[in-house]
Amino acid sequence: MAAPVRVPAGVLGVGPNAGGEVRYVARQPILDMRSKVHGYELLFRNGPVAGFSGDLNDASRTMLDNAMLFGLKRLTRGLPAFVNCTTEILTGDLVHILPASMTVLEILENLEPTPELVEACRNLKTAGFRLALDDFRWRPGFEPLIEITDYIKVDFLLSDRNERRDLLGRLNGLPIALVAEKVETQDQLNEARGEGFTLVQGYYFFRPTLLENHKIPANRMFQIEILQKLQDANLDLRELANLVKRDTSLTYRLLQLINSPACAIQQEVQSVETALIAVGEESFRRLATLAISSELNKGQPMELLRMAFLRARFCELSAVSCGLNSTEQYLMGMMSLLPAMLRQPMDELVPSLPLRKEIRDALMGEPSVERCLLGWLEGHELGQWATCDALVEVYKLDQEKLLRCYDEAAAWAESSLRFS
Repeated sequence: MAAPVRVPAGVLGVGPNAGGEVRYVARQPILDMRSKVHGYELLFRNGPVAGFSGDLNDASRTMLDNAMLFGLKRLTRGLPAFVNCTTEILTGDLVHILPASMTVLEILENLEPTPELVEACRNLKTAGFRLALDDFRWRPGFEPLIEITDYIKVDFLLSDRNERRDLLGRLNGLPIALVAEKVETQDQLNEARGEGFTLVQGYYFFRPTLLENHKIPANRMFQIEILQKLQDANLDLRELANLVKRDTSLTYRLLQLINSPACAIQQEVQSVETALIAVGEESFRRLATLAISSELNKGQPMELLRMAFLRARFCELSAVSCGLNSTEQYLMGMMSLLPAMLRQPMDELVPSLPLRKEIRDALMGEPSVERCLLGWLEGHELGQWATCDALVEVYKLDQEKLLRCYDEAAAWAESSLRFS
């Protein structure tokens, strides 16, 4: 079973349901070779217990229940949902609660292609579901499933070029989409593209290729300085506006945002200065940060920007209950994805960031109260529930409140992208 990554992307936490039970949902984006999201793999667990019981049938049943409660369209934004299925799920009736047209059923790597399983999968295919073989390695007896499968997912950490070449040779000519799983480096991404894979899943755009020049480009450094300026307690709006106006692209983006329905301004705005008066200091901080973040992310997958917005807003919302500075936490959440945006490692970026030492250390991964919210969120994105529970215990966090903040942050990030 593939683990959810820190992206993108892309992870959704669901808060308490009507009965008071806390539900967890993690999603990992599956991208095409142009970095466009093709779909999401969904993973679930039961309640706020530490760790996972290990019963895959229980996990799959809970996943189906959660999908019914919250709806796949909400979880995947209408894109295909890849869901892990055991033999019990595939041969039973429960899977039919999912909309067939939106669902890809992943046949786990440890399942045997028994006649009963093959017949059940054929029936599901007839019903409109798509099928995927997860973490697939060639084994005799799988031919009947290969004939009806739509996706084959290959683990790049467990396979080598020769094994993949042999597998792709056996699949040559079949109408099957090949998904490269656990792709962690640019080299692996290049290999996957060269070998004929059309979809990719993994950490690849979060493990940036190092640049020849290890300095932050001047225009990027200027934007980072503006981001830091936004966090000043005594913000001089006129001074900040003059800084922003030095960047034509940022000015244009800001005016687009300020004139958008998101601000609900009833008067015409034609300049940054008049916009400041209209929206006020706090709104301007957020709008400017959104615009600059969009500019920093130019040329990168939109899923990355969505996660940057989500992280920033989550850390901001959760900071109050932890006694942390909300604007500083917002900035740290956003900065946590600078390596992916600028394609430079964090240890080369941090020394140039005009932040408190504690925040710089937190961005480098040092455990601290300043990092507790970001750490919880990263654990949630990775599906590392025990890590989340440990941070809740150590820092006396409110798990249900964090999940509510996550829901609000996810909705806010989605809304913000419409105007960025």
